[in-house]
Amino acid sequence: MSYRVAGLDPAPFRPLYGLGEAALAERGAIRMVADSRPGFPDRIELRDVAVGETVLLVNFVHQPAATPYRASHAIFVREGAEAAAETLGVLPEALAIRPLSLRGFDNRGMMADAALVAPGEAEAAVLRLLERPEVAYLHAHYATRGCYAARIDRV
Repeated sequence: MSYRVAGLDPAPFRPLYGLGEAALAERGAIRMVADSRPGFPDRIELRDVAVGETVLLVNFVHQPAATPYRASHAIFVREGAEAAAETLGVLPEALAIRPLSLRGFDNRGMMADAALVAPGEAEAAVLRLLERPEVAYLHAHYATRGCYAARIDRV
């Protein structure tokens, strides 16, 4: 079995690119400049941005299901990101180097299983979770801060 890791569609974030600080604040967003790498993982390109690049810190509804698991959290998007990353059968480095919480959801948006993994251990857990027939998709979260990282689907 293989899997696909998908970055977020940039379309909902494009209207924020280039806005002034006050306009961003009205939308609940903050512009930051990356001062370390790793440290600012972009959810569109699924990579840590380079030192000096700007990111927008925004709240994102990553689990829109009408269940008790509906959820949103803060994420970084690289200002100007235009194309969603997609990897097949491999975790992007931004995910592979961090502890992850992997959450398996069924087709109704209910959590069916989960795993907490250390750096380097995620792939085995991804495959194990996706082998379960009731798991329709996974959400990866950066375990330290709990931020949504990416969606993972079986292929």
